[in-house]
Amino acid sequence: MPRMLDVSQDVRAEIGDEEADRLLVGENAPGSYDCTSCRTPGDSEQERTSTVLFVGEETAVLAFAHATCIPSQVVQVAEDQLQGAVRSITGEEPPHPGAPRQAGRPEQAVLGITSGLVLIDGELHPALVVEPTAPIARPGTTGNGGDDFLPLLIEQGFVPISEVSHRPTTQLHGWSVLVAMGQLHAVLQPGTGGGSPVAWWQAHQPLQVTDGWRAAANKSHTVLVFAAPVGSIGQQPREDLLRDALERAAARGRLVAATMPLAGT
Repeated sequence: MPRMLDVSQDVRAEIGDEEADRLLVGENAPGSYDCTSCRTPGDSEQERTSTVLFVGEETAVLAFAHATCIPSQVVQVAEDQLQGAVRSITGEEPPHPGAPRQAGRPEQAVLGITSGLVLIDGELHPALVVEPTAPIARPGTTGNGGDDFLPLLIEQGFVPISEVSHRPTTQLHGWSVLVAMGQLHAVLQPGTGGGSPVAWWQAHQPLQVTDGWRAAANKSHTVLVFAAPVGSIGQQPREDLLRDALERAAARGRLVAATMPLAGT
């Protein structure tokens, strides 16, 4: 039976016309599925469904989502990140696992992310807080000029905020937050030259988000993303303490924010 599938030109180019046509006539497409974005059941025989292709260095995985949640698209992710997505979506190992990646140098900065709900104007908003483990140098420099983390983000469109009592209204074009099967996988940014999105941050292993966070994100379809330099926020065990740390960072001029759409890719 034909499926109500959306197969974008990018997805068709990756999987080939023959495979795309088989999907559209229902040969290889599931009837029912769990939406890779909102995790609720979907039925490709009854409602428009997006085909979403995760592409790594050696592995490609096709997932399905409500067309009302996300459009059909191709997302480039690192091979180890894709393996995590495969385990999250299917519960199985990918067929061609890549070689283990070498650990970075100890001094190399890593972006840490904390998820939490932030109360603004009486409403709980899903939020991510990004903080590197070390100062960030501008590409091509030695870092002697200080920490360029916030200036680099401001150049990308993030906006400095002085308090957390108002919802950030700046939405970054082409950026999105990837959640699949209730787990946070990546923050995506536009690819170079208008290409497919690439991971700005990606989890070594998918991070579980709370039911409350996921419910709030599915309601608003957006996520607030806050970012601060190393040492500004820290690991906070409770959301009220996280809010206090955000307020202190904002008051010191060490906090930027933006709004990103929720995506299942």
